[in-house]
Amino acid sequence: MPILIFFPIVILQFIFIPMIAIGSIVPNLIIILLVYYTLSYGQLLGTILGAFYGFIFDIISGGILGSAMFSITIAGFAAGYFYNENKIEFNIKTMFFILIVFISSSVNSFFYLLLTSSEIKLTTSYLVFESGILPGIYTSAISIPFVIYNKNKK
Repeated sequence: MPILIFFPIVILQFIFIPMIAIGSIVPNLIIILLVYYTLSYGQLLGTILGAFYGFIFDIISGGILGSAMFSITIAGFAAGYFYNENKIEFNIKTMFFILIVFISSSVNSFFYLLLTSSEIKLTTSYLVFESGILPGIYTSAISIPFVIYNKNKK
């Protein structure tokens, strides 16, 4: 199931998400999906799914092979630290989900830009704030309707 849902999300990510970009900052729907499955099924699945999602993303995007695979794997691994089989409902249906999406998306964006940027003059503040935190905020804001939908779902 996580793989079947992944392909429509990738199509949305490549076709429609660039239309709502703010400058070079774009939300990452793949991270939202990854965090959902990681919080539902655990850190191991999140890490493996992150590697798979990143590999397919690298192939489709034509970017540096392995860069998205590495960054999304790290994001899935980081999200897995919040997995608790006794709190699955709480983690997915509350605003805690948005916080985890923010952390995972920031980690993903930071490592992805670190691996793919060809600029030599990258500063730490640029890497952390503009390429890490801002995409994390945008992605977590996009995940709010997901939490509202899950909260109303029985």
